Amino acid sequence: MFKKRVAVATIFLFTSLAFFAPIAQASAEDEKAFSIAKQNACLGCHAINKKIVGPSFQAVAEKYKSDPNAQTFLKNKIAKGGTGSWGVVPMPANAKLNEADLSALTSWILRGAPNKN
Repeated sequence: MFKKRVAVATIFLFTSLAFFAPIAQASAEDEKAFSIAKQNACLGCHAINKKIVGPSFQAVAEKYKSDPNAQTFLKNKIAKGGTGSWGVVPMPANAKLNEADLSALTSWILRGAPNKN
């Protein structure tokens, strides 16, 4: 009987780890992306779930959810700035962001900008 309990507990432990490990990784990636957004003044014009000057990150995710080129498009838009996607208010360029930061930021935005804060 004891061996059966140990086996069940072991299976439960490994199943739990397999379930929560990706969540922990996604959470760390989300926090990094949120930090990049804060450090680069993205949150001055964008919010996670409401329009400020620019669209919410969740609205961006919704608009581009079916676009296979969305990440490339958004990386370019963030790096070079521009106007026309959401109206006439121009988005300033963020040319100082490197490729890794652009990838982290756009992936996070396209996931709807999940954030614990």
